[in-house]
Amino acid sequence: MPCADTVPCVAYAPVTVTVGGRLAKALVTASTRWHVEGMTLTHSPRTVLITGGNRGIGLAIARALVADGDHVVVTSRSGEAPEGLQAVACDVTDTASVDAAFAAAEKLVGGPIEILVANAGITQDQLLLRMSDEEFDAVVDTNLAGAFRCARRASKGMIRLRRGRMIFVSSVVGLYGSPGQVNYAASKAGLVGMARSITRELGGRAITANVVAPGFIDTDMTAELPEERKAAYRAAIPAGRFAAPEEVAAAVRFLASDAAAYISGAVLPVDGGLGMGH
Repeated sequence: MPCADTVPCVAYAPVTVTVGGRLAKALVTASTRWHVEGMTLTHSPRTVLITGGNRGIGLAIARALVADGDHVVVTSRSGEAPEGLQAVACDVTDTASVDAAFAAAEKLVGGPIEILVANAGITQDQLLLRMSDEEFDAVVDTNLAGAFRCARRASKGMIRLRRGRMIFVSSVVGLYGSPGQVNYAASKAGLVGMARSITRELGGRAITANVVAPGFIDTDMTAELPEERKAAYRAAIPAGRFAAPEEVAAAVRFLASDAAAYISGAVLPVDGGLGMGH
C-alpha cells in the first residue's frame, strides 16, 4: 500500500481501524499517521513541551511536531508565543518556575507531557584563565541543571503513562571541545550522562532518553561568534556549511517517533561530519 507523498513510509504491524463505519486495514508509521486505502488519518496527537522553543532550533522543532498534528507548547522567559503556537513562561534555572510551566502546559494540552525536548541554552564564552565562577555557573545552571529540572518534572507524568520521550539538545562542542567554551562544553557533555542514566532508570517503563548533538547551525547563537571563528569552523566541517534549524528538527522528530521506540541513551550528531560520530 503506497504512502502519502508528505509522510515517511516507515511501517510497523498492520492494525484494524474503523473508517466510515467499516473495518479497514492500516499501517502505523513513524510519523504516527495511518494510511488507509489511499487516505491519511491522523493518529492520536501527542503532548509536547519544548524549552526555549520560541526561536532558532527550538522553534523549528516546534513547527515540525505541530505539522505532525501534535499538541505542542513552547517555553520562553517572557511566555510570549510565536505565531501559531502555544507558550508558557519558564525560567529553567528555577524549580518553581519549571513546575508552574509544566502545570500550565499540561492544562493547555489536556494531560501529562509525553515528549520533552530540553532545548533551552545560553553561552557566556571566556578563556579559561579569565572565566569567572559566575560565568561558569550560569551556563551550567541553564544548560545542564535546567534540563535536569525539566526531566525530573516530566518524569512524573511519563511514569504514570508508562511511556515517554526525553530528547536533550546538546552540541558538537560537548563532544569536540572548543576554546573559550569550557562552561558550555561541560554543560552539553553532561547531557549525555544524564540521558544514559535516565535510560537505565526509566527504560523499563517505555521511556526513552536521547541526545541530539547539533553542529554549527544558522541561529542567533552562532551568529554571535566572531567571523574568523565561523570561517574556521566551516573549513573543518566536511559538509562545508552550517546546517539549517530544520535539519536538527528532523532528527528530533525521528527520536520522538514510534520508529525510535527501541533507541535510548544514544547521541545523534547533526553536524555535517564535524565530530565524526563522537
